[in-house]
Amino acid sequence: MTDVTNGVLHTLFHSDQGGHEQVVICQDRASGLKAVIALHSTALGPALGGTRFYPYASEADAVADALNLSRGMSYKNALAGLDHGGGKAVIIGDPERIKSEELLLAYGRFVASLGGRYVTACDVGTYVADMDVVARECRWTTGRSPENGGAGDSSVLTAFGVFQGMRASAQHLWGDPTLRGRKVGVAGVGKVGRHLVEHLLSDGAEVVITDVRAESLRAITDLHPEVTVAADTDALIRTEGLDVYAPCALGGALNDDSVPLLTAKVVCGAANNQLAHPGVEKDLADRSVLYAPDYVVNAGGVIQVADELHGFDFERCKAKATKIFDTTLEIFARAKADGIPPAAAADRLAEQRMAEAHSR
Repeated sequence: MTDVTNGVLHTLFHSDQGGHEQVVICQDRASGLKAVIALHSTALGPALGGTRFYPYASEADAVADALNLSRGMSYKNALAGLDHGGGKAVIIGDPERIKSEELLLAYGRFVASLGGRYVTACDVGTYVADMDVVARECRWTTGRSPENGGAGDSSVLTAFGVFQGMRASAQHLWGDPTLRGRKVGVAGVGKVGRHLVEHLLSDGAEVVITDVRAESLRAITDLHPEVTVAADTDALIRTEGLDVYAPCALGGALNDDSVPLLTAKVVCGAANNQLAHPGVEKDLADRSVLYAPDYVVNAGGVIQVADELHGFDFERCKAKATKIFDTTLEIFARAKADGIPPAAAADRLAEQRMAEAHSR
């Protein structure tokens, strides 16, 4: 673990991806729990972010993911107008093999030990039922079931927010906030992607999908036989006539290999950390591809789980998520005015809000 520890310390204290307030390494040998909780910022309020349960190749990869995701949550929460900072947790392991009630309860105790500095919720590999278990040991848990006082599945509003960001992209690029007649490719039709497909079809879009899980594809095509299936993500992004590409699976979808192959003129999706490295945003701009920053358009879910802490009201949350349309347009306008990519413009706006909070 020495190399991992040294890498974490270097990232925290010396790299551009650092600046985190606190990183907690958690272990419960009885249940097999190994977790990392990263708090990037509490300037705007308690750090809020989900718990990812994933079979990382190494502890170093898990730590890196927690750091990147928590930093992204600071920016997401700031631009969503929430009084929350950014945090994220990752549990190391295959949830299909090691997830248990004992492990989730142990994890809840670690979150509770932070005394409210971190509020957790669902992410990849964790679900509403898991949060119900975690909440038995930790009152700073959101994304719970309605039966247990929660708001339920946050993927509904996440997809709605992405759709608003996509509408804003269409408005900016084509002068009309609709996807009617546009061909949209959705990579990943799981929790969020399947809801996004419904919005797109209702709006009159032509939809192409792909997913590593055959059952997820069948669930869509059984309901909507007009939807086309691409063999894989590489095939999807090469689709002739594609107008919009929506990455809705894991991060890093926009990289040195994929960007040169894009046929779409807009990228707007639900996945976190879509840019594999900072230089990718310039590559997109150089190819005249409009990128709607992921942490802006996928904020519908965090808007919902934040609202749950104060007594959930779906219509209130939906109204807040609708504002993602305006925020996305504001970012595009600032990017154009400042001569910078949209991702950089989004960062500037988020950093401005966090700086103002620090100065109060």
